[in-house]
Amino acid sequence: MDIRKLHYFIAVAEELHFHRAAERLNMTQPPLSQQIQNLEEELGVKLLERTKKMVRLTPAGAVFLDQARLILAQLERSIYLTQKVDQGIVGHITVAFVDSASGSMMVDMLRRFRAAYPQIEITLREMTSSEQLQALQDGQIHIGFLRYQEHTPNVSFRIFQEETLMVVVPDDHPLAEQIQVSITDLAEEDFILFPSHLGSPFHRLVREYCREHGVEPRITQEAIQMYTIVNLVAAGMGVSIVPSSVEVFQRRGVVFLPLIEKPPSVPLYMAWRTDMNQGVVTRFIHMDKSD
Repeated sequence: MDIRKLHYFIAVAEELHFHRAAERLNMTQPPLSQQIQNLEEELGVKLLERTKKMVRLTPAGAVFLDQARLILAQLERSIYLTQKVDQGIVGHITVAFVDSASGSMMVDMLRRFRAAYPQIEITLREMTSSEQLQALQDGQIHIGFLRYQEHTPNVSFRIFQEETLMVVVPDDHPLAEQIQVSITDLAEEDFILFPSHLGSPFHRLVREYCREHGVEPRITQEAIQMYTIVNLVAAGMGVSIVPSSVEVFQRRGVVFLPLIEKPPSVPLYMAWRTDMNQGVVTRFIHMDKSD
């Protein structure tokens, strides 16, 4: 059905006068009458009672008037939402992050994004870096905050934040009283580290840093989440080397210490799909560059 016929019918139904309705629609009366007749024929229903003196709605016409108004209102809303989605103002986005990123400037970015675009729904998922890479590849998430990058079709990367490494020890450890520690102070310690098979670049970064300074870390425990690593340190299971952003956890029972030997930079990458939900994704990835 031609949507214009709904506009024609509504005008006639509201004016209950073909001439006034035609003037309102900036058309002449004969083609308007023909359009209403065609509409009734399409529906197989008489919508208007016509005499020389009056025009009035039939019961079926009254129902159709209500429905026609609803159809046009829904159409207008659909057009509005479609345009806003294309502009990246309305929509949905799924953002994944490693747990150590939850204390970084990512949190501020999310807060500002929600304030700027309240009509965009955000779903957050905590995932390891390797899980995020797979989810990006599978199209399950739009944005990821992860610890390493690798070539993935239809996915772009950029460094979101540069961090350093810190040592975390139990608060009753002899090193806890120091202002900073040397990596050689940890030579005989039990280490708790992120598993190599789930985050090999970060795991390798820590091991290589230790080896550069003559220390072979004795890894006795592995944990997937940084918060779990901090909890295990608090339980006296060992010490660890973690990204500096992990310090924001402020877990009682542990002390975070800077390293004397200059540690390597630890990047936090932002990754995004380049072929999905582009309006919203573009708004999001540029939020960290906005004032």
